[in-house]
Amino acid sequence: MAFIIKDTFSFPTLELIITPCFAGNYTSNGFLKVSCNGGLNQMRAAICDMVTVARLLNLTLVVPELDKTSFWADPSNFEDIFNVRHFIDSLRDEVRIVRRLPKKYSRKYGYSPMEMPPVSWSNEKYYLQQILPLFSKHKVLHFNRTDARLANNGIPFDLQKLRCRVNFQGLKFTPKIETLGYELVRILQEKGPFVALHLRYEMDMLAFSGCTHGCSMEEAEELKRLRYAYPWWREKEIVSEERRSQGLCPLTPEEAALVLQALGIDKDTHIYIAAGEIYGGEKRLAALRAAFPRIVRKEMLLDPAELQLFQNHSSQMAALDFMVSTASDIFIPTYDGNMAKVVEGHRRYLGFKKSILLDRKILVGLLDMHHNGTLSFNEFTVAVRLAHEKRMGQPTRRRVIADKPKEEDYFYANPQECFCEGTNCADLPGYGNLSGIQGAKVSDLLS
Repeated sequence: MAFIIKDTFSFPTLELIITPCFAGNYTSNGFLKVSCNGGLNQMRAAICDMVTVARLLNLTLVVPELDKTSFWADPSNFEDIFNVRHFIDSLRDEVRIVRRLPKKYSRKYGYSPMEMPPVSWSNEKYYLQQILPLFSKHKVLHFNRTDARLANNGIPFDLQKLRCRVNFQGLKFTPKIETLGYELVRILQEKGPFVALHLRYEMDMLAFSGCTHGCSMEEAEELKRLRYAYPWWREKEIVSEERRSQGLCPLTPEEAALVLQALGIDKDTHIYIAAGEIYGGEKRLAALRAAFPRIVRKEMLLDPAELQLFQNHSSQMAALDFMVSTASDIFIPTYDGNMAKVVEGHRRYLGFKKSILLDRKILVGLLDMHHNGTLSFNEFTVAVRLAHEKRMGQPTRRRVIADKPKEEDYFYANPQECFCEGTNCADLPGYGNLSGIQGAKVSDLLS
């Protein structure tokens, strides 16, 4: 079945409780200042949400501030990663966006805005009834946390479409990032079909998740110390094997090698590692590189001088990985973090490009049975392929779990409203009769 996704959509004027009007004409209720938290893709989703909130409440949005205090300590500003002029201009008919607050509302002139984090996973009722009235007393409201502050579901359709518009049209990387990203993609495509492996086996993830399977005792202690060093990582005492058995740990490089082999990825396929520094370095990649000798990283494909401007700017480096992952023939994340989810959503938008969404809970059981000799590699292969036949990024509706937003499907991983022309998704090929969609055969993945 072929899926045709238009490059642009028709975005109708929003019809909400507040009377809609074009951003160039409406009287703003005040200024919304936001400080995003987290890595690049968590901040990307938050920016989409905050534009949507500003539109809902008829607010003037100040170009968002990016996180500079997290584990990555990236000093990049919004304009260092995203094309700020395009961001403002492309959304001009929806929301008014300014680069900075008027001087009279700055701290330099003695003005202190009201500062608060909005409630997580909130719908439009919360913002209209709890947040909008605050602007009768405050001209500026500062959201100091923005992660997951808008619900996945139960949001008016036109607002969901606006989230799509910001994500797929409003947020463009800077020319510097785009130029180098396209160069990476060109180099890889000239080598043939390639897989982007989001190998989330990095120090911050292992420390945060408490996953130490395959680590030495010294490494496990180092990761624990790091977890205690960051107060916003709330869980401190974590039993690694319990977490792993629940499917909550990223695959190790050794586990990833076995899974890719079982999925039928040819050993001569170029595999791009979309990740930062792998914990344990090249030594930890030995098994993966032995199974797939054509493993590459951006540092291997580009001249050091080309990457020099990106050094110590993890979000800019992540932007390059994002571009390569989106363009790859197959995308395989070893953990379902923010990058994995946002890339998955982009690949759906681009025509449901193949993304193998690993079921880590099933895989852990299969890997352990293979390692203890109760499952031959042939049996392991059959079981892995069977488990993932329908986890290839094909069309499916978002899973909704009432009152459990963390457990349901994330909006940005499957933004189904982005693929619809009407007021629901019944008109989208594949969504009207989901039971008729067959998963892609793994043996055909690289054909």
